[in-house]
Amino acid sequence: MTDPLCLAVIGATGATGRQIVTQALSRGHKVRAIEPVFPDDPTLPGTIERVTADVRGDDLRAALEGCDVVISAIGMGLSPEAVLAPPPLYTEGAVRITEAMRANGQRRLIVVSASFVAARNRGPRWFRLASGIALDRIFTQMGEMERILRANPDIDWTAVRPGWLMEGDLTADYVVTPESIAPDLIRTRRADLAHFILNCAESGDWIRGTPAIARAEPASASRPDRLLEELMRTITKEAAARRKEHRDRHER
Repeated sequence: MTDPLCLAVIGATGATGRQIVTQALSRGHKVRAIEPVFPDDPTLPGTIERVTADVRGDDLRAALEGCDVVISAIGMGLSPEAVLAPPPLYTEGAVRITEAMRANGQRRLIVVSASFVAARNRGPRWFRLASGIALDRIFTQMGEMERILRANPDIDWTAVRPGWLMEGDLTADYVVTPESIAPDLIRTRRADLAHFILNCAESGDWIRGTPAIARAEPASASRPDRLLEELMRTITKEAAARRKEHRDRHER
């Protein structure tokens, strides 16, 4: 049984972040959730500590202070603006997180990257073409994030590289390989990704490493219509969130 840890989870209310938070609490860990704005969501566990901070503009020392492991599950919405000109979320976030950790004397950091940073030739040809067009700039920025981490010798970082993320129950039977996912795999369940991240937090495995994680899913999970449906659902959700943010800003 691992001793309880204090985990700072940046991006705790995102799809992957929520999995990390839920599983961390079930393992007996303490969670400090860090977001620039917390949604009015009653499903968020009441036992987490909430700290408001923006990784792109704030000094994060106080937000991270006292935590044993910092986990960054930040993600960029797939709005047209983000695809064409993604804001420097991953790069600026990496700089500010590592600066704060060095100032606090903290060492252990785990971030979510992507297998496609190292190998974009995964999945069927149509998928490679579509994802390359839509996400090339985001994958490039993730690669820059990893280079920033490598330039910090006093940070024990791990950059976890999942495949194309999907929903689904935790299986814990995923495949972990160095650098990039196996050529015959393409999908990664968010629940499995969270499980592996917490394993790394508890064990100290893969320090200064880039483990890739994926799982053999049914063929239906990688059909063109299925992936397109997921992509459109994500874009629609992102657009709705932006409209709500716009309305809220004008109502203030």
